[in-house]
Amino acid sequence: MIAAGFAIPGDLEQPTGGYVYARRVLERFPLGEVRLQHVALPASFPAAGPDDIAESVRRLDALSADTIVLFDGLAYGAMPGDAIAGLKQRIVALVHHPLGLEAGLPAARRRQLLALETAALGLARRVLVTSRATARTLVSDFAVPAGKIAIAEPGTQRAPRARGTGAPAQLLAVGSIVPRKAYPVLVRALRSLVPLPWQLTIVGATDRSPTALAELHAALAETGLAGRIAILGPLAETELAGHYDRADLFVLPSLYEGYGMVLAEAMARGLPIVCTTGGAAAETVPDSAALKVAPGDAAALSAALGRALAEVPLRRRLAEASWAAGQALPGWEETARIIAGVIRESAA
Repeated sequence: MIAAGFAIPGDLEQPTGGYVYARRVLERFPLGEVRLQHVALPASFPAAGPDDIAESVRRLDALSADTIVLFDGLAYGAMPGDAIAGLKQRIVALVHHPLGLEAGLPAARRRQLLALETAALGLARRVLVTSRATARTLVSDFAVPAGKIAIAEPGTQRAPRARGTGAPAQLLAVGSIVPRKAYPVLVRALRSLVPLPWQLTIVGATDRSPTALAELHAALAETGLAGRIAILGPLAETELAGHYDRADLFVLPSLYEGYGMVLAEAMARGLPIVCTTGGAAAETVPDSAALKVAPGDAAALSAALGRALAEVPLRRRLAEASWAAGQALPGWEETARIIAGVIRESAA
C-alpha cells in the first residue's frame, strides 16, 4: 500500500469549491493500493508568516520519507522554495487556479505569489490541475512542462432536475463574495432589467473579503436593487440543493475560474446558464447550454440576462442542453482514480 498525505490548510469543512473537492476525494480512498490521509496545515495560507510556514514543515516532516505529499495549491503556491526543497517527501502539487491570478491583489503581492508558485511548481514531481485551461496557463506562464501535468476535473454528483419557480424568475449565483466573483458587475447588469420579473439569490461565504462585501453592498445601494437581491451567506448542502431546485436561471459573473464547480452543479440539475468566459468557465459549460460574455462586461452581461429572462423558449433550449451535458460529467470516482494513478506514478 502506498502512503500519501493530502496537505490542506485550514478547516476541511469549509463550503468553497477547493474544500469540497478535497473532501470528496478523501472520501474515496484507499483506492488502487493508495492510502490517502488528511494532513492539516495552518489556516493562514496563502498569507502564512514564518511561524506557520515552519509549523507546516514540522507537520510534513512527521510523515515518513516514502510518503507522497499531495499538496493543495492554496498552501503550496505560497510556500518558499527553500522550505519545499528541504522536505524529504516527493510532492504532487494540486492547482485549482494560480494564487497570483486572484483578482484584487496589490501589484507587489501578485508578483510575489507568481514568483513563489513558479518556483514551487518547479520542485514538484507532478502537478495536478482541475481543468485544461489551468494546464495551459501553467505551461505558458509558469514554465511547467506539459508532460508533468495531469488533469483531474472535479466530479459532479447526480441530482434531480431543477423544477424552477417561474414567476418571478429566480436567478441563482453561488460562490464566495470575493473580488474574483465580480458580484457588483452582476448587480449593475441587473439595473436596466428592473421592468422584468426576477429575483436574485447569492449563496456564498461573506467573510473572505471585507472589501468585496463592501463593494457589493455599495452596488446594491447605488442601483436600489437591495429589495430584489438576497445575500444568504454559505448554506448546508441540503439547503443549497433547495435553491438549485427552485432556480430558473444560473448566473456566474466571475472574472476567472479554475474550473467552475458550481457550473457543473447547475448543469447536473439542468439549469440554463448565463456566465462569463473567464478562465476555464468558457470550457466547463458547452456553448449550447449557456449565454457567455466577456468577464467584467456589465453591458454584455445585462444583454444576456435580458435575453434569457425575456425569451422563455431560449431558456428551455439552454436547459435541455445543460441537462444533457450534466449527465455526461465525470463522477468523483473518476477524479479520485486519476489522482491515485498520479500518486502511484510518483512513488515509482
